[in-house]
This record gives sequence, structure tokens and C-alpha cells, in this order.
Amino acid sequence: MPIGIHFGNVLGMEGSLTLHIVDPGSRGRAELSRIAFDLGYHAEVYANLAEIVDRPPVDGLIIARDVEEDGGIDRLMRMLANAGVWLPLVAVAQAPSPDRIVAAMKAGALHYLTLPLDVAAFDETLSKLGTEAANFSLARRRLIDARALLSTLSRRERQVLEWLTKGMSNKAIARELDISPRTVEIHRANMMHKMGADHAAEAVRLRLEAQVENCIEFGPWKL
Repeated sequence: MPIGIHFGNVLGMEGSLTLHIVDPGSRGRAELSRIAFDLGYHAEVYANLAEIVDRPPVDGLIIARDVEEDGGIDRLMRMLANAGVWLPLVAVAQAPSPDRIVAAMKAGALHYLTLPLDVAAFDETLSKLGTEAANFSLARRRLIDARALLSTLSRRERQVLEWLTKGMSNKAIARELDISPRTVEIHRANMMHKMGADHAAEAVRLRLEAQVENCIEFGPWKL
């Protein structure tokens, strides 16, 4: 299957949730898939990141072991995004540290579960996530797309956009940046062209969807 944008339904064709289990350990994959089948879910298993990218899923929910040595959930989420896979992801690990949980959630994981799984709690979590996952997938795709557009901007263009987000006029931005209003207009026009925005409001919306830190205080955004 060629790698493209895979943004399908959370539920499979028969209406049941498909779980895509990513775990480097055969025992872990077997245990997670057994639990999934026992609870009435369909399960697909993958040994590593390369396998799931090679066979990008188009529906369901990804259950992935958080392996710090392999780059953790952050690397997995970035690779899935590069492959056009926007399905929601639940991270799992044995005795994860608070830092690992926070890192996974910041990377875009929808939830984090501790192994061994509490089967009843796992089933309840999946039932809740099944109704939230479609909205999550859409939001994540929009976030990634917005960040990709913002990454094309120069530092000055990002600054102009940041001040626009605060509702400032070209003249006010010129005073803040110590440049002429005409120069602000040029940076603003270049910024909007790169972002494919017809209006300043559209550029501001993309900036907000990207959920990045303030570039005036923190410098270039880290994507």
C-alpha cells in the first residue's frame, strides 16, 4: 500500500474498534492481542515502527509500547505523521516514570496505560476513547499541517504573525520590531503567501491550531 494520507474512521467496516498493537516483544504483543480479542475487539500486531509505517492502518486505535531506547512515543508519533497516519494512539509501558508519561502526552498520545493491564479499566478506557478518537484525529492532522506551514516562515515573518495574533496593527508591529510599516507589510504578505492564507485571520487561525510557544519570547518554534 503506498504511503499517503490515511485519515479514515476510528471504527472498522463492521463497526467494531480495531486495535493496532505495536510492541517489540512477542510476549507483549501476544498478551495485548489476547486481551483485545477477549474483549471483542479486532487486533493487528506490529513488531516495530517500520512495520506499521509499511502497512499504514486506515482505521482504529494504535496501542504502542513506549520504548525509550527507540525514541519513545515522540519518535513514533512523528513517523506516523510523516506517513500520513492520524489515528489516535494510546501508550503503554511497565512502571513508566511521570516524565515518560508527560513526554508521551505532549507528543500527542491520547492516553497512557500501565502494564500489566487492568482488563476492566482497559475496556472502559477503549469505550470512552472510541467516541473521542475521531475528533482527536482531525485535530492532530490540523495541528501537524499547521506546524508544517509555520516551519517555512522566517524569524521575522514569525514575529509579525505573533503580533498579528495579539491583534496588533501594522503600525504597532512596526514600533515593536523597530522597522517601518512598509517592511511589516512585506513580511506580512510573504508570511501569508507561504501559509496559503487569503486573509490575516486565516493565518492567525493556523498559528493557533499549531499550538506553538510564543516565538518572540522563545525564539524559533521547535516542531
